[in-house]
Amino acid sequence: MRSSASGRVATGLGLALLAACSTPSTPSAVEEAPASTAYTIWDPYPQYDATSEWVRLLEGCGAQAGVTVERTGYDTSDLTNKALLAAQQGNSPDVLIVDNPVVSTLAEAGVLTTTAENKLDVSAVSPNLLGAGQSGGETFGVPIGANTLALYYNKDVLDKAGVDPATVTDWAALTAALEKVTTSGGKGITFSAIGTEEGSFQFLPWFWGSGANLTKLDSPEGVAAVTLWADWLKKGYAPNSVINNTQTTSWQEFATGEYAFAENGTWQLANAEKAGFPYGVIPIPAKAGGPAPAPTGGEFVAIPVQEDTGRYATSQKLVACLTNGENSLKTTTTLSYIAPTDSVQQQQVAADAKLGVWVEAVKVAKGRTGDDLGTKYPKISEPMWGAVQAALSSSKPPQQAMTEAQSAAASATQ
Repeated sequence: MRSSASGRVATGLGLALLAACSTPSTPSAVEEAPASTAYTIWDPYPQYDATSEWVRLLEGCGAQAGVTVERTGYDTSDLTNKALLAAQQGNSPDVLIVDNPVVSTLAEAGVLTTTAENKLDVSAVSPNLLGAGQSGGETFGVPIGANTLALYYNKDVLDKAGVDPATVTDWAALTAALEKVTTSGGKGITFSAIGTEEGSFQFLPWFWGSGANLTKLDSPEGVAAVTLWADWLKKGYAPNSVINNTQTTSWQEFATGEYAFAENGTWQLANAEKAGFPYGVIPIPAKAGGPAPAPTGGEFVAIPVQEDTGRYATSQKLVACLTNGENSLKTTTTLSYIAPTDSVQQQQVAADAKLGVWVEAVKVAKGRTGDDLGTKYPKISEPMWGAVQAALSSSKPPQQAMTEAQSAAASATQ
């Protein structure tokens, strides 16, 4: 938990970074900043170069604030480590854009200021998206956009099997559809169950959709979710390759045109348009019906702790510029995200009706570190994905796999 008097900056590897040292206190109010200095922004988008729309947007916000922006793009995992090290050394960037599960790690390590301290307005942001950036009752950044998961479907495969995708609204209906597809000679569903965070990310809609909670992996609901996937493999409704599939390789399977369904994200929309067959998208169904909560992807824009508190005023202007309504529409279009506010979401759907199902999915999505799990989440996620792997490979029954996972998670989070 971050102290109001001084931050605690952790160093080390990945997300298990807890050895701390003191850093200067953060301000209770925004102070005026000099307008003639360069301001640094670090982001997890190394794929965008200096000629990209994204970098031009950053530079435009800098010009609007009267400063020069010096931007560096890092790989997502590398950025976390660099942010922690920079904080320890007292040379954090002025603005930091990080993957949403990382926010709680940086916040609890004392790296970030709160939105209240720097007067960042988050009142229009959907609460379920904002939750990923909250820890200990405080908010540590502004979501720049969100993506999540849904089910893509191949209309040709479903038509051949006599399946109407509109009827797939719960687990029973989906399983029945998969049976019809395989009986008709098609292939059922592909997804990613790899033994990494990607596997947990894809499993969570089924886990949460069962009514389960991450603090009790071995509840009857949690076991039911693992059993659903394991039964699909046993019956041939899903291929054994899902055990090693990433989200990319899972999509490649769907792109062959042989599968009825694929669990994947907003980021595959452009590829879906190029697939060469008619497709659609439906929400991932909850066990008892309705859309299941899926985990949110996407980044938060935050202001790290600085020794020179006079810099905060300009940093606040940069963040406000990047996340205001007009620029939010530009940003989410550039990064293939759904906007974090209702007003911009409506603009997105008005421009592209195909985004409607994704907006609805984002509205019921959940942050992985939400429910005040914070840095406990990675310690729960790893045994969970291990349990899924064990059940799908038939090395352990679902109940045993989840019971052992719960025991490991409980020990790790004590």
